[in-house]
Amino acid sequence: MRVVLAEDSVLLRDGIAALLTRFGHEVAATVGDSEGLRAAVAAHEPDVVVTDVRMPPGFKDEGLRTALELRRRRPRLPVLVLSQYVETRYATELMGAGDGTHLGYLLKDRIGHVSEFVDALQRVVDGGTVVDPEVVRQMLRRRRDPLAALTAREREVLALVAEGRSNLAIAAELTVAEASVAKHIRNILQKLGLPQAEETHRRVLAVLTFLRS
Repeated sequence: MRVVLAEDSVLLRDGIAALLTRFGHEVAATVGDSEGLRAAVAAHEPDVVVTDVRMPPGFKDEGLRTALELRRRRPRLPVLVLSQYVETRYATELMGAGDGTHLGYLLKDRIGHVSEFVDALQRVVDGGTVVDPEVVRQMLRRRRDPLAALTAREREVLALVAEGRSNLAIAAELTVAEASVAKHIRNILQKLGLPQAEETHRRVLAVLTFLRS
C-alpha cells in the first residue's frame, strides 16, 4: 500500500516510515504539519493516511481536523489517526466522518506492538473500523446508557467489534464458537434498533452507537 505519513516528531516519523517500509509498504511522503499533509495527499493520492492528532502550528487537533477535511473531499479515504493520550471525543468525531468505514484511532503506544499496528493499518485500508482497546475500555467505564439493553457478554462482543475484530477473532478471544459470536452480534443489532442494511454497514452503525454512548 502507498502511505502518506504526518507526524511532527522527526524521530517517530522516521521510525514509523522505516517500520512500514520493512513490511513492504511504500511511504510516498512524510510531512510534519497539516499543510504538508494536504499537499502530500493531493500529490500522491495515497491508499492510506497516517496522521498524528496534534501538529503545528497550534499543537491542538490540527491533524484530526485535516483528516476530517480530507474525508469530506474523499469520503472513503482510509485514515489512521494516532494520539498520545486517550481522547474519546476525538475518536467519536473521527468515526462519525462519512460512513464510518476505512477509519482507525490508535494510541501511539500501539506502534510498539508492531504486528498489532500493521494489522490495524491493513484493516483500515480494507474498509474496517479500528479503535484502540484502551479507548474502548474507557468508553465502557464512562457511559453505558444507550447500551443498557445489552447483556455483559454482548457489550464485550461490541467492544471487540469496535476494535475492528472479525467474528472469528472475537470467537478466539472469548473462547466461544464463531456461531455464538454471530448470534450475539445479531442480538446487538436488534437491541440497538439499527435499520436493515448490509451487515458490514450495520456493524459500523453499531460501533458508532457505542462510541457516541
